[in-house]
Amino acid sequence: MAEITESEIAPALKQLWLKALSAIKMGNLEYAISLLQAVLKDEPAFLEGRNILRQCEIKIHSKADKKKSIFNMSGNTMGGMKLAGQAKKDPAGTLPLIEKELEKDPVSDGANELLFDTALRMELYETAAFALETIRKHKPENVKLLHKLAEFYISRENPSLATEVYNDIIKQVPNDSAAIKGAKDTSARASMKKSRWDENTSMRDLMRDASASEELEKDSRSGLTREQLESRRDNVIVKYNADQNNIATVKELAAIYEQLEDWSNAHIFFNWAHSLSNGDIALATKSAQMRDRALESELKELEAAVAANPDDEALAAELSNSRSLRLQEQVAESQARVNQNPTDPQLRFELGYALYRSGEHTAAIPHLQQATRSPHIRTKVLLLLGRTFRAKNMFDLAIKQLSDALDDLSVMDGTKKEVLYEKGLIHHDMGDKVAALDSFKKIYEVDYGYRDVAERVESSYS
Repeated sequence: MAEITESEIAPALKQLWLKALSAIKMGNLEYAISLLQAVLKDEPAFLEGRNILRQCEIKIHSKADKKKSIFNMSGNTMGGMKLAGQAKKDPAGTLPLIEKELEKDPVSDGANELLFDTALRMELYETAAFALETIRKHKPENVKLLHKLAEFYISRENPSLATEVYNDIIKQVPNDSAAIKGAKDTSARASMKKSRWDENTSMRDLMRDASASEELEKDSRSGLTREQLESRRDNVIVKYNADQNNIATVKELAAIYEQLEDWSNAHIFFNWAHSLSNGDIALATKSAQMRDRALESELKELEAAVAANPDDEALAAELSNSRSLRLQEQVAESQARVNQNPTDPQLRFELGYALYRSGEHTAAIPHLQQATRSPHIRTKVLLLLGRTFRAKNMFDLAIKQLSDALDDLSVMDGTKKEVLYEKGLIHHDMGDKVAALDSFKKIYEVDYGYRDVAERVESSYS
C-alpha cells in the first residue's frame, strides 16, 4: 500500500476532510481531530491528514497539562502490549486504536513506535518515517528510537537522511560509538550514491575521486582568496580540457565558479555535470540555482544602471520589462519542477514563492499549504503563507499562520524575530495597536537594533 494525496481520497470522505480544515481555521481543534480520525479510519494511507491531525493534537497538548497515555517510555504496558499483539494480526484494524492513544499523548514514545511498526507491516513507509520523525522532533533524547529511524532510512536506501538522524543522536550522546560510526558510514554511502559510483568502478578511481573531493572540501573550509581560487580554476581547466567527460572534474570546476560567484559559468558546468550523471536531481537543482543567480545578477546590474541614470526612461522601461519576464520565467520553471515531482514540499514552496512574488497570491496558497507538510521548511512556509494572506487583506488567516509558526519556535533567533515583526505589522494593519506592540516588544527585549522596533516601542510611551 502506498500513501495517497488529498486528490486521491474517496469522494465520500472529501467533505469530512474539508470540514476538518474549516474547523481548524475556526480554532475548533477537538472537532477537527474527530473528523480527521474518521477520515483516517477509512483512508489510513492519507499521510497529509495524519500530519494535520498530529499538529492539532500537539497544539492542544502544548496549551494544557498532558494526559497520561497507556504507553510509557518503552511502550510495554499491558494496554500497549495488547495493541501490539493486535497490530501483528490486524494492522489496518489496529491503526485507529493507536491514533486514539496518540490523541491522549501525541508524542508518546511507545505509541509512535507502535505506529511505526504497524505502518511498516502495511507498507506505508512514509507514515512509518513520520511516526519516528515525531519523536525525533519532540523527544530527541530518546536515542533508541532515533537509532531505529536511522536504520529504517538505511533500509530504504536513503543514507543522507540516516546521516542527519545519527548527527542528532550525537548531539544528545556525544560518545555514542554506534551513532558516530553510523554517521561516517552513511555519509560515505550518500556521497557514493550521489556520485552514482557502481560496482564496476575500480578502487583506484574511487580513491582518486575521494581524494579530489576531500581536497576541494578542505579548500572550501579553509576559505581561499580570490587569487587562489582563480589559480585553482586554471589548473582544473587544464584537467577538464584533457577529459571533458570526467564528471568529478566538471563538478569541481562548477563548484569553483560558484565560489567565484561566476554564476553563468557555474550554471554551464553544473548543467554539463547533470548531463554526464544520467539525470542526478541534485545537480539539476544546482544548475537551476546557478541560472537563477546569473539572471538575478544581470537584473542587479540593470538596476545599478537605472540608479545612475534616473532620467533614462528607456533604461527604466527595460528594467521593468526584465523584472516582469524574470518573474514569469521563475513561475514557469518552478511549475515544471513541480510537474516532474508533485510530492516534493520544497518544490511546492518554491512555486508558491514564485507565484507570490509575481503577485498571483491566490494561486500561491494551495502550493504553500502543501509545503507545510515538511517539518524542515514548515516555519518559513507559514511565514510566507502569512504574508500571502496579508496581501489579500485576509488578516485573521495571516495571524493564524504566524501564530502556528511561533508555536514551532522556541529560540529567539532571526526567524522568530521575522515572524514576530510580520505579525506586529498585520496587527497594526488591523488597528490592534495593543497586539502589535506586544509583538514588537518581544523583539525589543532581546534585540534593540532590529529594524524599527525601538522606535515603535519607545514612541508608544510618549
